[in-house]
Amino acid sequence: MNLFLRLFPHPVLSFVIWLVWILLANDISAGHAVLGAFLGWAIPRFTAVYWPGRPRIRRVGSVVAYLGIVIWDIIVSNVQVARLVLFRRGDSLRSTYITVPLDLRTAEAITALAGTITLTPGTVSADLSSDGRALLIHCLEAPDPAEVVAGIKERYERRLKEIFES
Repeated sequence: MNLFLRLFPHPVLSFVIWLVWILLANDISAGHAVLGAFLGWAIPRFTAVYWPGRPRIRRVGSVVAYLGIVIWDIIVSNVQVARLVLFRRGDSLRSTYITVPLDLRTAEAITALAGTITLTPGTVSADLSSDGRALLIHCLEAPDPAEVVAGIKERYERRLKEIFES
């Protein structure tokens, strides 16, 4: 193992921690930059023993496309949920739990899917089956549950499978 990876076992995480520290501090001073860099080094370094393997991202270009789709879906869902809340009576909502069978097998891909669903307004990941083959989702408005499942599998799961597993 080379020296860089021993010092920075998760370089992307180190950078993200540093960036989040700078954004939270809301100050780009030398002191905050150094403290953020220290935290970005120390946290991944001292927790590396709890990370047995690194997730392998197969297609970096697909990550950018996936993030664009997720951001767009978040914006559209915000508008849809706002319309539901402002203009529909609560008793007329077709809220339901939906089980989505998973083709994903890696923990990172399943976590990304559950997080994406929860980030999108109007849906929340409620549970993962003990065998990791199904995800329980609560939908605020789901007139056709089969259509929701098909949309999640086509829009998110297929792309995550490309990113993490193909």
